[in-house]
Amino acid sequence: MKTINIIGSGNVAHHLVWAFAGLSNYKIQNVAVRSLDKVTDFFPKNLIVSTIEDLKPANITLISVTDSAIAEVSEKIPYTNSLVVHTSGTTALEILNDKNRKGVFYPLQTFSKSKEINFKEVPLCLEAEIVDDLIELKLLAKELSHNVFEISSAQRKSLHVAAVFVSNFTNHLYSIGNEICKENNIPFDILKPLIKETADKINYLNPKDAQTGPAIRFDQKTIKTHQDFLQNQNHKTIYNLITQSIQENV
Repeated sequence: MKTINIIGSGNVAHHLVWAFAGLSNYKIQNVAVRSLDKVTDFFPKNLIVSTIEDLKPANITLISVTDSAIAEVSEKIPYTNSLVVHTSGTTALEILNDKNRKGVFYPLQTFSKSKEINFKEVPLCLEAEIVDDLIELKLLAKELSHNVFEISSAQRKSLHVAAVFVSNFTNHLYSIGNEICKENNIPFDILKPLIKETADKINYLNPKDAQTGPAIRFDQKTIKTHQDFLQNQNHKTIYNLITQSIQENV
């Protein structure tokens, strides 16, 4: 049975621990975290070490920390010539310390600790310097997911930018919509069938072809009504920028 170490206690690390714990061919050896109080509720206590230097050697070590800390963390790993990978969407493979073999194991999904994830549906984007290490990562990834891709650092960076648009920015727009509903005593649930149908359409249509609304129709009367309604300047700026972008993309 092959061993895995995980460094980190954030959303991604949280889900990776539970995903790996269910595998029959891999065993989680250690989970390294800085603040034990953040993880004692959901990490098995016998797996936890409080410092990276206490990690025992493993076949694969996953660094799942904030991007700015990846290089420092990889330098502190106490063993050498092991396969060490990070889970970042934007960080190049080369940032990892040279004392270990390098790779990337990037799950393209939005993670929250309070929301379960079906890893079988999560795209896993892999990269490695050595062919044998890439094969090793593919074996692990295919135990978790039906969607496994070999993606270069440059491709992964562009993919992450695209993901921010379709996920993070979209969710922020949901938040604005929710705020407008609350201010006007409307339940946000009314919008959920619309959200669901809009998301579902891109399974059948190119997103550009699926575009509807006053902007794509150049319905300036309705657009002006919306602009006059919006009192929050940030909301108005976002509305105007997206309207302009839609109309320039016709």
